Amino acid sequence: MSRLTTATAVPGDSAAAKALDGADVRYHGARPLRTAMNKVFPTHWSFMLGEVAMYSFLVLLLSGVYLTLFFDASMGETVYQGVFAKLRGVPMSRAFASTLDISFEVRGGLLIRQIHHWAALLFLASMMLHMMRIFFTGGFRKPREANWIIGVLLLVLGMAEGFLGYSLPDDLLSGTGLRAVSAFILSIPVIGTWMHWAVFGGDYPGEIIIGRFYSLHILLIPGIILALIGVHVALVWFQKHTQFAGPRATENNVVGVRVLPTFASKAGGFFAVVFGIIVLMSGIFQINPVWNLGPYNASQVSAGVQPDFYMGFLDGLVRVFPAWEPRNIFGHYEIPAVFFPAILGATVLMILVIAYPFIEKKFTKDNAVHNILQRPRDVPVRTALGVAFLTFYILNLINGANDLFALKLDISLNVMTWIGRVGSLLFPVIAYVVTYRLCLGLQHADRAVLEHGIETGHLKRLPSGEFIEIHQPLGAVDSHGHPIPLDYQGAAVPKRMNQLGYAGKAIVGVLKVKDTSGDVVHHSSSDIGGADNTVSIEGKGGEKTADEPDPDESKS
Repeated sequence: MSRLTTATAVPGDSAAAKALDGADVRYHGARPLRTAMNKVFPTHWSFMLGEVAMYSFLVLLLSGVYLTLFFDASMGETVYQGVFAKLRGVPMSRAFASTLDISFEVRGGLLIRQIHHWAALLFLASMMLHMMRIFFTGGFRKPREANWIIGVLLLVLGMAEGFLGYSLPDDLLSGTGLRAVSAFILSIPVIGTWMHWAVFGGDYPGEIIIGRFYSLHILLIPGIILALIGVHVALVWFQKHTQFAGPRATENNVVGVRVLPTFASKAGGFFAVVFGIIVLMSGIFQINPVWNLGPYNASQVSAGVQPDFYMGFLDGLVRVFPAWEPRNIFGHYEIPAVFFPAILGATVLMILVIAYPFIEKKFTKDNAVHNILQRPRDVPVRTALGVAFLTFYILNLINGANDLFALKLDISLNVMTWIGRVGSLLFPVIAYVVTYRLCLGLQHADRAVLEHGIETGHLKRLPSGEFIEIHQPLGAVDSHGHPIPLDYQGAAVPKRMNQLGYAGKAIVGVLKVKDTSGDVVHHSSSDIGGADNTVSIEGKGGEKTADEPDPDESKS
């Protein structure tokens, strides 16, 4: 009989079992729940980067809710009368005063503030690393182009969310960053003035910008991020997780662990680890001490001002871009130089990153469905492009602090600026060429092992007097004892004997086993006359006597 007409509960079942059985009869949830619990996820460590980003965002939400209870998003002026003596009697906005109150008078407030800030930095850093992993392994290829676009949007929204939160305390440092954004908006041709008026409600800084940023920071952008994360996870769930090439892994399956109990228990423990590390960092490393900076004053700018790392790249571009200001554009417009790196350059860069999966598909003519990830060495052009961009990014991140480098290293700021300009054009090209050649070299090394076997570090003397190195074949040999070349399958190729298990198992308490592939074998000079003698090779494995058998050579 059908489950819908047959009672499944038996006498003696607990109340919980009966309730669950009744729910299944009504809502038919057992089958999809069973399928979900048996979902398999791969276990490679790099997949945890996305989890770190998600867990950091959860910490952001929890700490942000707590801070919301005490923060006053008002630019109304007040005179500080709190416990921090050095600022007592100083006029400031209510936003800055409430930030000081959270830091010094709310129980646990300073710790929660620092947890919130460190979680934001970890959220963005882990997202960047996660996207780098996806880029270099080809995880954006068909059918996952939509998830790549969602990832880029999440990164951009995360940076915007971080900047908004960074601006809310209304201290001197955050106000300086807000003034830079004001200049960026004003630099936009034709519509810049109207956009600035719409954002700030009048002249800079106005009296409403903190309130507007606060609404965006706690409501609109977090809601969009949550929705995108939900879509992102749903696509990963229904499209099937990618995996690296390896034993039993194919385009049509997933090799790993089930959601319950293994993956879920690991995820719960990993969330606790991420949360613990964030709290530990927040308790040890001070960040954003706004009381040392004082309230924002539009007539003051601190020396040596740098934004958080995720905005440092843009700041570096602005600092080293030449002072090109086209005049008489659209009749009588003059375009400030800051427009090109801050607005045009950032927009073009975001469009290129979003469109990259389609650009690569266009050039490679690859329209197949891919569930197996690639090794970076197997796609040298993409890997070289990625390393070139990372070089450009890191260099301009350094450019964002060129005034500090000039001060600490006693170098002219103009010299630092020109180094940044020339380096931004030259170093990415060098990085591309070097990375491309390295990838080709690594491919050649893999194929050499597949054709000839693993180098054992031992030499063999032939009857003719010639010396050859003994290789351990990875597969079968032909009738002459020569290795039969193997096809490359996209997985890591072993390069040492230890990777084949020839060194045995590690003893208890030892993390690594001894590598015997380069052990020293000593023979007297009279022994060399034989036709099948082994010559000594200096290695890190210690020494063996001539009478001891060589396990590597016997297996060759």
